[in-house]
Amino acid sequence: LTVLQQTVEMLKERGIEVDLGKLPEGDKATYELLSRGDTVGVFQFESAGMQDALRKLKPDCIEDLIALGALYRPGPMDNIPTYIARKHGKEKPDYLHPKLEEVLKETYGVIIYQEQVQKIAQVLSGYTLGAADLLRRAMGKKIKAEMDAQRATFVAGAQANGVDKGQASSIFDLVAKFAGYGFNKSHSAAYALVAYQTAWLKAHYPAHFMAAVLSADMDSTDKVVRLIDECRQLGIEVHKPDVNACEHRFTVSDPRTILYGLGAIRGVGENAIDG
Repeated sequence: LTVLQQTVEMLKERGIEVDLGKLPEGDKATYELLSRGDTVGVFQFESAGMQDALRKLKPDCIEDLIALGALYRPGPMDNIPTYIARKHGKEKPDYLHPKLEEVLKETYGVIIYQEQVQKIAQVLSGYTLGAADLLRRAMGKKIKAEMDAQRATFVAGAQANGVDKGQASSIFDLVAKFAGYGFNKSHSAAYALVAYQTAWLKAHYPAHFMAAVLSADMDSTDKVVRLIDECRQLGIEVHKPDVNACEHRFTVSDPRTILYGLGAIRGVGENAIDG
């Protein structure tokens, strides 16, 4: 959030107004950047593993970013290849039951979110959302007595909705498997929004964005070195420290030039720079 704020402030100083709350959806340059895995400095998507997943996924909508953020954790990670294959039409989505297509359509039949677990119980077995939340918690804890009671309720409710008993029991087992590591969609959506905002700034104003990222990590020499290398990859020059031109933070002198932040030099304090 600090990086976003500083980037917007630097742009404002140059007469460029950016309202992060009103960025265009589906911006081509942003999704091309994400699809290349060009995500050093991009919130949530910086790691090598995440970059590889982005290159394979080639996201083109915010729903992809929400899903990938939720999937990229121990356990759910195993479903990333399935999600990618189904998105690109290499594998057919499996919605478990026709009644569940609407619930699972956006994730190509892969159960990713806690909210989907609750909705499945509501749609298939007539649970209230409150009761469905208790089911989700029971599945997460995996207490046998609770699970047995919930299975009976789930299967009976599904049968009342015209679902075969054996199929209902199989669906319960699948839902229980996913529920153990289901992620809260609203949480992942908030992360994805911040990720999109950082990616948008990097795609459209790379020098200002990288200056803000460098300033945020100036206490770590290793990170500064890595980020300066990223600037070179982007065709942005980072000038050597100059007491006559540089400030405490990294700043931008033109769209392809960043002035070194004197605060990144060990032993140089902000008071000394300001003085």
